[in-house]
Amino acid sequence: MPAHVPNAGLTRRDLLKRTGGLAALAAFTAACGGNTGRPSSGGGDGGSKVNLSQWYHQYGETGTQQAATKYAKAYTDANVTVQWTPGDYGSKLSSGLLSNKGPDVFESQLNIGMVKSNQVVALDDIMADVKDDFQPGDLATNTVDGKIYGIRMIVDPQVIYYRKSLLDKAGIKPPETIDDLISAAKELTTNKMKGIFVGNDGGNALGGPAIHAGGGTLLTDDNKIGFTGADQAKALGKLHELYASKAVLLGSPTDWTDPSAINQGLVAMQWIGMWAVPGMQKALGDDLGVIAFPALDAQHKAAVYSGGWTQFVSAKSPNVDAAKKFVKWLWIDQEADQEDWSLNYGFHIPPRKSLAAKAAKLQSGVAAETVKLTQDHGFTDNPAWTPKMNTALTDVLTNVIKKGADPAAEIAKAEKTVNAELSRLFG
Repeated sequence: MPAHVPNAGLTRRDLLKRTGGLAALAAFTAACGGNTGRPSSGGGDGGSKVNLSQWYHQYGETGTQQAATKYAKAYTDANVTVQWTPGDYGSKLSSGLLSNKGPDVFESQLNIGMVKSNQVVALDDIMADVKDDFQPGDLATNTVDGKIYGIRMIVDPQVIYYRKSLLDKAGIKPPETIDDLISAAKELTTNKMKGIFVGNDGGNALGGPAIHAGGGTLLTDDNKIGFTGADQAKALGKLHELYASKAVLLGSPTDWTDPSAINQGLVAMQWIGMWAVPGMQKALGDDLGVIAFPALDAQHKAAVYSGGWTQFVSAKSPNVDAAKKFVKWLWIDQEADQEDWSLNYGFHIPPRKSLAAKAAKLQSGVAAETVKLTQDHGFTDNPAWTPKMNTALTDVLTNVIKKGADPAAEIAKAEKTVNAELSRLFG
């Protein structure tokens, strides 16, 4: 279940582009073909129970749709219908949130526009008793003006996994700086294998981690642009050096969210999420190591993007209280289902501290190492980061990585867009 990547171009898990409610209602009709996913009210086996529609995007892992349907079916206080959406979930969701024929409950990532447009309801009341059991970052990414609007469902750290035997054979230590990473990728490249795979676009997914590895952040805690410094420009420039080194795999049959490249021996290292660990272990056994995205230099720290998906209640739902009750039941009360969702369809970190601490599958090996890297170096999303900001940063990354444009000049262009958005949001 790879999570969305707010730092760069879209992946299959960044397909929603931070909804924000910008699409037209007509697009919803076209996307849905008139099927809202909500059963008709009353009657049938459901009697007088409330009908709720729960929306998911299409996960790639086998068994996820069946699991989501199983959870919903087990709920006895309402008739919950799961709508599983392949393709452009983001556009469909944006439109659906404008209509009372959209979802009652849905997964997404919080964007401040969803709050300002009254698309989601606050969940502080159902979170009150368990708030301290969630990681601070997972609360912060779902909080606007002191109110919590979503419950984190899974945490998806993104890191670099590598073949230990290949590094050992080449006499290479796991990279500690970006220069080390570039050097290792070059040395590991042969006529049959590239050193690293970071995505078919050349590495846009590395934008956020590189900025953090250079001492910056997309937005500061007081909502100012956080990547205009010389070190952040230098870190982004290093992504071009990596791309230009000819050690990066391009044209892989699947993108970086899938482990096929490293599993099939196309690369020695791959940028990917912890969700892929079971599949990599099946293919590679114990020949698997992990590092965070390396620091720019000894004066900075490594970085791990800690993505994830969150459950929300639509303010347009005709049954808000019933929807909140269901969300509480599934994502707060049903600990066994929460553990199942995080650990049996790829590996993810359960957002609840208590569940993560006892998750047996995450207590050893490369999974435990990934959890530790996330604890030490993890960063997550600021809900004030908007789609326009993301587009501006994507343009920076595309121009710098592939075209070799001057990072500082490109950042200056993005700064204008980011500041304009911040002024619009906060005055």
